[in-house]
Amino acid sequence: MLRITSAQINPTIGDIAGNISQMLAAARHARDEQADLVVFPEMSLTAYYPGDLLDDTDFQVRVQTGLEQLKLATRETPHLFWVVGAPVRRSGVGKPFYNALLVLKNGELVLQYAKQLLPTYNIFDERRHFEPGPDLARVLRVGDVQIGLMICEDGWNDGAQDYAVNPFQRLADAAPDLVISINASPSNVGKREQRHSVFGQACARHKLPLLYVNQIGGHDQLVYDGASFALDAQGSVVFEAKRFEEDVTTLVFDPKTQSFTARDGVALPSVPREGLPTMEFYRRQIVLGLRDYARRCGFAKAVVGSSGGIDSALTLVLAAEALGANNVVGITMPSKFSSAGSVSDSVALCRNLGVTLVEHPIASIVAAFETGFGAAFGQPLKGIALENLQARVRGTTLMEYSNSFGHLLLTTGNKSEVSVGYCTLYGDTNGGLGLIGDLYKTEIFELCRHLNASAGRELIPFGIINKAPSAELAPGQKDSDSLPPYELLDGILKHLIEGDRLPPWEREQADAQLAQLRGSAEGHALIGKIQTMIARNEYKRRQAPPVLRLRGRAFGSGRQVPIAAVHYA
Repeated sequence: MLRITSAQINPTIGDIAGNISQMLAAARHARDEQADLVVFPEMSLTAYYPGDLLDDTDFQVRVQTGLEQLKLATRETPHLFWVVGAPVRRSGVGKPFYNALLVLKNGELVLQYAKQLLPTYNIFDERRHFEPGPDLARVLRVGDVQIGLMICEDGWNDGAQDYAVNPFQRLADAAPDLVISINASPSNVGKREQRHSVFGQACARHKLPLLYVNQIGGHDQLVYDGASFALDAQGSVVFEAKRFEEDVTTLVFDPKTQSFTARDGVALPSVPREGLPTMEFYRRQIVLGLRDYARRCGFAKAVVGSSGGIDSALTLVLAAEALGANNVVGITMPSKFSSAGSVSDSVALCRNLGVTLVEHPIASIVAAFETGFGAAFGQPLKGIALENLQARVRGTTLMEYSNSFGHLLLTTGNKSEVSVGYCTLYGDTNGGLGLIGDLYKTEIFELCRHLNASAGRELIPFGIINKAPSAELAPGQKDSDSLPPYELLDGILKHLIEGDRLPPWEREQADAQLAQLRGSAEGHALIGKIQTMIARNEYKRRQAPPVLRLRGRAFGSGRQVPIAAVHYA
């Protein structure tokens, strides 16, 4: 029998001392539960992903010092193997580091394995700093159990579709009793099920059980959901750790039956095939992402411009859940074009949430700009320039508040609007983080209804959910004046932006919608118009704050498109 502690922790990038402290606490727990080894996530020493911090000389020294401190820490649990992840300096031609798995015990390095498959797609860029490890398997013997070791991406190529090397096959050739994979797998909708499918098929093919240990936490745009799991030799999921929470759990592995049980030997509870409902997944991912972003950047409070519209309403609800209602402030900034509901709906929403709402009218400020513009340039300020001025006055006011009171400003743009540039640079794009920038407008409505249903009350007033979307920057303005209906727009955007990264059912739906549109001249022209709008507004997205990634392809590091380019004929 082998006792293994899965240590699903929430390390902070660069906080090497704090990360070691987390690992030591988990190791003490493992020791107290008489575990033989404790397993931590990929790059657990530095947290994933340190990026160009790896180029910094001082950071390199801190990493090396941290490795020595980690070895010393293992002496407190002399009979326990620690499986940890860290960047390790290498010599010779190539990149300066390995993304390494280290096995430590009682102050000594027992084994080192270097990750072979270094992803450079979507949000990943590991080849920037790391050299691939040699094509060989590393196996650790603990008692009478042979454990094969791998790191994250090494297990994703058993179908041999993306790389020439297949570390899983190489490991299977070494005939271990169990495979352990350390991981930093960022979360997006459908990712949990994808992990289960990919690793389940590999385990079934090689008749090998596996323990998969993942990190959790929010790191800038990315959120890691944990959801560590164990698979039996038939590829069935027999254990799953908590999602979006730290979880240190000890399992017992029997090499004779190739099965896992709980620490006390009883059967593990069954693991549901389906994960969280999509809207609940969005909610929990955003809440953890904001909570960790604020904490790690030194913010205790947040501020949101409250327009009385659905986007700002959803942002306020999620911010209040993540940080506490007493730590969130809404600011309503009516202009001469604002409807009465823009203020009254904001009042009702903030009352429901227990959030402080401050009113700061901007009509006189906008009028002063109009007067100054006319005097300086000899013509009145009008049209789109006047509309955008209102958004920029609001953005400036929110930044004034952030600077004065130390609140994190949250942007409120959704993916549909940001995709086509229906936003004002240096206005409603101001801020430090976007919570809903990877949600299409149709999903915004759906998530709001879900939050109301979860609360069992009208948390977000129906008046906000049911009103026609409007920027309220001109008399009687509606989003539909400039954009096609969101149900239609979102299908086009999903096809153009995410494509193959859509879940299968969404891909089928989007493809069918596009095929129907291409059947008419008007539909074909609309697709071309949307393509052009996406391309022409890349410059806005490049200057916008990061948005929390929720879907397979989000704006930001996962979508690198040049600004100055000919995109479409």
